[in-house]
Formats: sequence, C-alpha cells, structure tokens
Amino acid sequence: MTLELGSASDYGSIVSINIFVALLSACIVIGHLLEENRWMNESVTALLIGLCTGGVVLLTTEGKNSRILVFSEDLFFIYLLPPIIFNAGFQVKKKQFFRNFMTIILFGAVGTLISFVIISLGAIGLFRRLGIEALEISDFLAIGAIFSATDSVCTLQVLNQDETPLLYSLVFGEGVVNDATSVVLFNAIQTLDLGHLDSITVVKFVGNFLYLFATSTFLGVFAGLLSAYIIKKLYFGRHSTDREVAIMILMPYLSYMLAELLDLSGILTVFFCGIVMSHYTWHNVTESSRVTTKHAFATLSFIAEIFIFLYVGMDALDIEKWRLVSQSPVKIISISSIILGLVMVGRAAFVFPLSFVSNLSKKTGSQKITFREQVVIWWAGLMRGAVSIALAYNKFTNWGHTQLPSNAIMITSTIIVVLFSTLVFGILTKPLVILLLPKRHLTRELSISSDPPSPKAFLAPLLNNGQVSSEMEPGAETSQNILRPSSLRMLLTIPTRSVHHYWRKFDDAVMRPVFGGRGFMPYVPGSPTERSVHDGELA
Repeated sequence: MTLELGSASDYGSIVSINIFVALLSACIVIGHLLEENRWMNESVTALLIGLCTGGVVLLTTEGKNSRILVFSEDLFFIYLLPPIIFNAGFQVKKKQFFRNFMTIILFGAVGTLISFVIISLGAIGLFRRLGIEALEISDFLAIGAIFSATDSVCTLQVLNQDETPLLYSLVFGEGVVNDATSVVLFNAIQTLDLGHLDSITVVKFVGNFLYLFATSTFLGVFAGLLSAYIIKKLYFGRHSTDREVAIMILMPYLSYMLAELLDLSGILTVFFCGIVMSHYTWHNVTESSRVTTKHAFATLSFIAEIFIFLYVGMDALDIEKWRLVSQSPVKIISISSIILGLVMVGRAAFVFPLSFVSNLSKKTGSQKITFREQVVIWWAGLMRGAVSIALAYNKFTNWGHTQLPSNAIMITSTIIVVLFSTLVFGILTKPLVILLLPKRHLTRELSISSDPPSPKAFLAPLLNNGQVSSEMEPGAETSQNILRPSSLRMLLTIPTRSVHHYWRKFDDAVMRPVFGGRGFMPYVPGSPTERSVHDGELA
C-alpha cells in the first residue's frame, strides 16, 4: 500500500496513517463486541467499516476521493499475505492436514483447475453476448484464474478446529492450496503464447505447473529445516532470546521472497516453511521464545487480515473507476451476476464429484465426507477476497489506476463480486453452519474423527498425572482429548502399522537428532526447561 498524498506533504501521510490505525483499532474492538452475534464476524465488520469510511471520505472531499490509501497488489503480496499464510502453516494440526492431504490436493489443485475452466469458458460465451468485445482470450483466462481464488476466512472463523477437525482441515487446506494454484495459474497465463497454442505448449504448461508446485514446496521445507538446524547448533537462547525470535521471524519471510525472486509460488513455500518450523524449529528455542513467537505470528496474521478487509471496503467506493462505468450500470450488474453464477456452478462442479471420489478411497464410514459437510465445503469456497482483488488490479490497472472503460468494468465487477460474496455469503455462513452441523453432529464428528488411540496413549494420562506437556507444538492434540476404548474389540482392531508409524520412526531416528524438535531441544542452565527437568529428577 502506498500513501496517497493529496498535497505531497508529510502532514497528509501522518493524517492518513493515524486514520487507518484508528480504524484498525475500531475493527478489533467492534469485532470483539459482536463476537457472539449470530450474523456478524470480524471480516464482515471490517468490510462494513471500510465502506462507511470510504463514504465519509467521499463526502468530505466533495466526491473527489474515497481512499486513504492507494492499492498496490505488489505490496499486498509482499507485506500482507506472507504473515497470513505462514501462520496458517504454523498453527495447522499437521496430523489432520496430512491425513487428508490427497483430498486437500484434489480440492485445492484439481478442483481449482475445474473451476478455472468453467469460469473461463462461461465468461467467453456470456460476456460477448453483453457486447464486451475489448477483452482478448488471455483476459478471459485471467478472469478464470482471478475468480478461482477463494477466500474461506469467514467460514474458518465459524468452524472450530477441535469440534470439526476433518471439515476444518479440508476447508483450511483447500484454501491455501487454492490460493497458490490460482496465483501460479494467473502468472502462467501471462507468459502463455496463445498465438501458437498446440499440444506441446499445453504439455509444457502442465509440466511447468507441476514443477512450480514441487520446487516451491521443497524450498519451504528446506528453509524450515535450515532455520531449525541453525538455532539448534548455535542456540542463540543461551545469550539472547531476541536473536532466536528474530531468526524465526526472518527465515520464513526470506523463503517467501526467495520464492518470488525465483518465480516460484511464495504462498506454498511459506506455508510449508511454517509447518516444518512448528515441528522442529519451535522446539529448539527457549520457553519464553515459544510463547513470544506463537502469539507474534498469530497477531501479525490477524492484523493483516483486518487490514485487507478494511481496505477492500474503502476501495469499493473509488470514484475514479465508477465514473468510467457510470454510463453502463446494467452491464456492470449483469457481468457481476454472471460471474457469481459461474463461481457457484464451478464450485459445485468439483466439490460434490471429488468428494464422491475421495469417499471411495475411505475404508470406514467415519472417514467419509458427509453430504452436509460437502455443502459447507461448497459454501466456504463461494466467497472471494483480497487475492481476487489483487490479481484483478494486476491485470486490469496500472498501479491502481485505469483509463480504459473495459478494464474499469472488470475492476468494478470484481469489487461487486467480492463485496456481495463476503457480505451476503459471509453473514449467512454462521447460521448455515449451525443449521447443517448442530451440536450433536459436532460431537459425533469429534468422536469419529479423533485418532484411534494406541495402548501407549491410554497410559499417558496416568503416567503424566493428567498434566499436558508445555512443549506441545502449535496445533497439536493434547492427551486430554484421547478417547478411552469402549470395548476389547476396539483395542484389538487398532492398526499397528501405518504411513504415520513409519514416518515417526524415521523422524525419531534421523530427522530429530539432526534438526531438533520435541524431546531433542537443548536447554541452558537456569532456563525454565532446565528447571523443569531438574525438578523432575528430584521428584
């Protein structure tokens, strides 16, 4: 975001910053007061406050301006998106995420491609009937990528990771993979030579797409392991906890920027960097640094999300774009309606069929995605947000400004779709989830989605005197959620070997001795970790 200085003075920038910080604070306070409201959530609150602020600015400037800040999609991707995606990976329950990894990839990658094709083909066929001839094939493909990017923040604010672990991991995981897929698709379209399109070009396009996914993931894992190794070997905490906290903050950002420099997917890179760092690096720092980093990452992500929704609300009233399309309001409404219809159809075209395919691979009914859950997954992906806005600005504007009526039509249509989907669908999300997933359903899902407890797990509460380890990594399940066996048959049918079993053996034997992690972290004399160990020995 770059400051819009009406008089090119420092005073103007100070006023803008003060107003925006005050609005951020107001969003947090009002969001807290409305936390128990059935219809509202913080995203919708920030959007409405942004709209109201834009209206006030528009009135005070006599219709000349409605923005405190000028939107820059580059700064959105550089400063606001990384903390949101990294915290998502850092806080995710890894066991649930990787258990449903193939389903998440089905929804997030294959599903996004299906939605991209339907939206692109639908736009080509329907937009031209409205007399929009200025757009080229590359523009229609870009529209498909722009509106394939979902924003499931509203749904995730309603769902509880402990009450609906399966559903939460699917909605959350699909959202991250979907954003990465949409951005990779959008960037690939910009370099695609549509004048010489043949089978070889298509194969190269698919190969490049898979290459970006694999290399971006590898870079994120490598950055996470490097940070774990550095902190484990040098152990900054013996001298200064500030240094290890700084390394934990800077390494993921370095991985994101390196991915962008290499034309990879920074979203995938920083997400997997967050997963690896929560598994290894987080356990290698001192106890005070664990608390600091966990809350610091969550706070940065929270502020960035509120910032984005607040700005989108203000930018919706930008007078410059609306003047260019003031002569064709019917066309704007028609295009927005078509896009919303295509989004809903494209979403349904892959959620229900791919859920059926996913259920075929599940051995027990408790692992399958129910129809009610499929409806929630479909609904969660109907909302469009800041990623769609940023990609639309990248394609149809020049640094937030446009003079072409066709481009202005696409920008204003994107804003209408984002506002309508976030406000209307977002407000209806909480009642819909309550209707489809009542408390008795949540209790059932919690019981059937929890991990089958092992014999060791049954003894853990007794051995630990009911205490939960303070070294639990972010997003890890605690021993208090362990289900007791209801019969001898349950004990006998527990699987003794699984992919997770072999991974844990490899992790304990090879990875943790090198990169640290729970049970392998060093401690310094006088530290909380050292004192707890010493007290345990005395006991």
